[in-house]
Amino acid sequence: MEKSTTPTGIEVHNSDQYLEIKWTDGHISKYPLYGLRKNCPCVVCRGGHESMNEFEPEAFFVDDAPLVKITNINQIGNHAIQIVWFDGHNSGMYRWETLRWLDPVNHSPA
Repeated sequence: MEKSTTPTGIEVHNSDQYLEIKWTDGHISKYPLYGLRKNCPCVVCRGGHESMNEFEPEAFFVDDAPLVKITNINQIGNHAIQIVWFDGHNSGMYRWETLRWLDPVNHSPA
């Protein structure tokens, strides 16, 4: 079965430090907020245009990660979301395909 990249629901759990996305294929992804912030897809956070598709899935598994907070989420067309972070950063466009690929389940350490 091909993995769905169409969400059916998004919930922010700032107090528990994760973002939950439910997908049309029934899968539920839970992203630790620190990992999402560290994987912001904007050109500044990625370190330049040449690194735009390079991510750090290991950031989802950091013990004692600093607390971060999502203050808002905006939908960008039918293909992405823009997360507004507690520090005011909001220039990352998180594409559905990227979020599904980044799902911590896909990168869990051995």
